[in-house]
Amino acid sequence: MKTLINISLGMLILAILAFLSGALYTIDETQQAVITQFGEPIGKPITHAGLYFKLPFIQQANYFEKRLLQWDGNPNQIPTKDKRYIWVDTTARWKIVDALKFMQSVTNETGAHARLDDIVDSATRDYITNHNLVEIVRNSNRIIESYVLNEDDEIKASDEALDKIIVGREAITRGILKQASIIAPQYGIKLVDVRISRINYVKNVRDKVYERMISERKRAAERFRSEGQGKKKEIEGRVGKELKEIRSEAYKTAEEIKGKADATAIAIYADAYNRDPEFYSFIKTLDTYKNTMDSDTTVIFSPDSEYLEYFNATR
Repeated sequence: MKTLINISLGMLILAILAFLSGALYTIDETQQAVITQFGEPIGKPITHAGLYFKLPFIQQANYFEKRLLQWDGNPNQIPTKDKRYIWVDTTARWKIVDALKFMQSVTNETGAHARLDDIVDSATRDYITNHNLVEIVRNSNRIIESYVLNEDDEIKASDEALDKIIVGREAITRGILKQASIIAPQYGIKLVDVRISRINYVKNVRDKVYERMISERKRAAERFRSEGQGKKKEIEGRVGKELKEIRSEAYKTAEEIKGKADATAIAIYADAYNRDPEFYSFIKTLDTYKNTMDSDTTVIFSPDSEYLEYFNATR
């Protein structure tokens, strides 16, 4: 039993000495390692997590990230195809896919960033200089897709109010990524994504861009106003037509009612006249007196005037 304890104790001491001397090393899930002996790499990179053994003092474990890494470039002043100078700031996500090649070519992440500065900036410059400014800042040819007035009427933005784009910013960034990805693998690097994080205009270009933006939106607004006025006139015309039809129909109905009423009144008058012509004449004459004379009226007639027939009859 004592011998067994001594053996176990001895093995434990050896393990501790091996660990302290660097013979044992671990790699976690986020790392990969390259073993070097006197500065020269030995074997393939170790990419799986676990506990490993190496020769103490002679061999060394060099650790590298397996996760995505970030690269942010410095803003560069680049002329566009239409000769407008802009400041372009790019960013990228990358990862180490071949640790051995990575260590041999760029040594560490600082060296990798220096290489990415050249690779991504070069691809960015190529694409920016081969496209107009509008292609770099926009993805769509439309300011507003549609403006709904009601369920049946729509006003759509005029494409003529904008410069046409053929490629667009998204396609340009994909092109930059594709071009840069051709060179990156020779450094053991894989570019996962490249984006234009910011675009700033130089002052004279900025002023012209603002003027153009204002002009484009004014043109679009005028188009909306024009189409709105057209809709207004159309609606007013339709309302006017309907109003005339309503008035015409109402006038026709009113005239028919008046005609029927006049016919009825004439029939009543005629019937009354036929029954007692003398009484009818008397009533109509009194109405004439009432309508032609009042307390302030002075009329001179001949005594034998027919107008005074009923006055003479009462004497």
